[in-house]
Amino acid sequence: MPRKALREHTLTVPEVKKALELIGEDKLDQFQRRSLDYASKFAKVDDEKAEVIVDTLKDKFGLDEEEAIQIVNCMPESIEEIRVFLGGGRKIIEASKLQEILSFLDDNRK
Repeated sequence: MPRKALREHTLTVPEVKKALELIGEDKLDQFQRRSLDYASKFAKVDDEKAEVIVDTLKDKFGLDEEEAIQIVNCMPESIEEIRVFLGGGRKIIEASKLQEILSFLDDNRK
């Protein structure tokens, strides 16, 4: 019998990694093991730091949750890279704000 999702919530790659680790590798199916392998290789920060970064990007910098999560997943290293995640250039954001975001990300890298 298929299970019904109770709610949907977007997760960062580090949060996915932690969730799969909590299940236990021996209990994961093939797809979940591949997802854990991917998350282990590409998580740029740990799950606790990812949550703090997402919250700060939303609260301090006014980004929406989807933008903040994608930024945490990729941890861009330049203003040009940050712009990719902010409406594909359709959103006009001051250069000084983008520099603040970049400095904040630099302070929170592994």
